[in-house]
Parts: sequence; C-alpha cells; structure tokens
Amino acid sequence: MFADLAPETLRTLAMLATAWAVAFGVALWLATLVWTWRDIRARTRDPLLRLLALLVVAVLFLPGVAVYWLLRPPLTLEEEYRRALEEEALLQALDETRRCPGCARRIEPDWIVCPHCHTKLRKVCHHCQRLLELPWNLCPYCGTPVPGMRREDLSLDEILESASPPEAEPAPEGPSPEDAIPSASETGPS
Repeated sequence: MFADLAPETLRTLAMLATAWAVAFGVALWLATLVWTWRDIRARTRDPLLRLLALLVVAVLFLPGVAVYWLLRPPLTLEEEYRRALEEEALLQALDETRRCPGCARRIEPDWIVCPHCHTKLRKVCHHCQRLLELPWNLCPYCGTPVPGMRREDLSLDEILESASPPEAEPAPEGPSPEDAIPSASETGPS
C-alpha cells in the first residue's frame, strides 16, 4: 500500500503523524499538570508541596505521575475535615454520658446521690420538688430561692426581722384553760 505512494506523500504523512503524536503528547502532558494541580490543591495548603508536585510531574511526565501518586497525601482536605468532625462528634457523645465527679463511674441524669461513692450529685427544690444542679441558688422551674442562699434584694431590717423568732401573743383575758378543768378535789368521790 505504501509502496505505490510517492516519497513526498510519505514524508508528508510521516510529518502529520509526528505532529499529531507531538500534539497528543503535549496535550497529555498539560492535562497531567492540570490534574496534578487540582489534586494537590485539594490535598494540601502548603505552597511548597504544591510546587514540588507540579515539578515532579512536569519534569518526569508519566513516571512523575506515578511518583506523585505514591507520595501525595492520602486524604483530601475535605475528607480530613469530615473525619475530624466525626471524631469530634464521637468524643462529644462520650462526654455527654454523665460521670460521677467522685468516682468517675457512669450515673443517670435523675440521680441525687452516686450509689457507688455516695457523692451528692444534685439537690431537690423545696417548693416544686424538681432536681437542681448543686451550684444553682435559684430553681429555674418555679423561681424559688434555695434555702441558705444569700438574698441581695433584702434590706438589713428585713433580714433581722425574718431571723428573729415571732413575738408571743398576749394571753387572752378571762378564765385560763386550767380553770376550766375541774380538779379531783372539786368533783368529789365518785
């Protein structure tokens, strides 16, 4: 087939095939550079690593892509972020399980005292009987101050009034209860 063609035509076909092969090679080289740039940009923020990855692929071409595949970071930045979020969610779930401050054993949210070490965990509101955290000085459910809490809204006179015992009322005039009960000598023998 090629024997009947003129040498000039063969030379032109060879030049076209060579030009096509060179154009394909250059396009493939540029495509690997663009792919490497996009891939390394998704995997690291370090500008030096980005530049080194591009240089390896630019100088070594296809073997450079193989070297890059071996040396590139295993996870993209998005994958690392998702993994960090998952780990944080797991750690938060572990932290949400309540632990006794005395013995670090698991406790239930409605326990008042740890059954293992007897550490006081919560207190009860004297008005509505709901559970309160130990540092709370006011019940958030009914607004009742916890007994023993220092009240800022009272004056000194009001504090002294509430602390002093109530004064005894004067005895009523008239017969005393002792007078109403007859004694054994007044009733006589039965």
